[in-house]
Amino acid sequence: MLVLIDIGNTTVGIGVSKNLTAVDKTFKINTEKNRSSDEYAMTMNLMFKEIPVTAVIISSVVPELNDVFREYFQAWHDITPIFLGAGVKTGIRILSDNPREVGSDLIANAVAATERYAKTCLIVDLGTATTFTYVENLGLKGVIISTGLTTSRNALISKTSQLPQIELELPNKLIGTTSIDSIKSGIVYGHASMIDGIIGRIKRQLGNPALPVILTGGHAKLIHPLCEQPMTLDERLIFEGLLLIYQRNQNKIS
Repeated sequence: MLVLIDIGNTTVGIGVSKNLTAVDKTFKINTEKNRSSDEYAMTMNLMFKEIPVTAVIISSVVPELNDVFREYFQAWHDITPIFLGAGVKTGIRILSDNPREVGSDLIANAVAATERYAKTCLIVDLGTATTFTYVENLGLKGVIISTGLTTSRNALISKTSQLPQIELELPNKLIGTTSIDSIKSGIVYGHASMIDGIIGRIKRQLGNPALPVILTGGHAKLIHPLCEQPMTLDERLIFEGLLLIYQRNQNKIS
């Protein structure tokens, strides 16, 4: 079984592929930068209890956890994970000014989006940050980074003593009549409007009103119905990308 891991700033996404041709299941655990490999083992050993792990590929934007996950798989499964980075074949050309700044998660998303949907497309990823990645003919040309939903909510609540804690979900009505609904509406509908606005600006600047847009990330399912711009929802995009990258590097790996 191939294990696909996306180490993000808020959560660690874990996918499994039994036959190396499709993503069968996905899980999420909280990202805790101070946990040791033994502490992560208590959680992950339950996931892999009856499933033999034969290979692991990891995208990480949290360098502090790279050794932790490497040590876990080496100690418990006798496997050295592949980390998406220099020397790993992806099929995506990085055309930004500073290629080393481009996160491995954005590259994995681009691999899946260009394989599954279109060689030229825009990928909107709703995670700790909300990112807009533009890929043109398999070349990653640039990214827009905005504050993510959870980050926006936490910043608002932490700076206002009288606002309550809220869950990120649809409010009962657009124009709120309670503090909770008012906050939900502003954050959720405001984020959807921001996404629509940026997509519209990108399409106008490129002169490409039919640019395919793929929406992914932890909050994509919540925001997708609220957006007015046409887009495709794909919650497993990064896992599909990691699977494709593994397939493209199998000869080198073996």
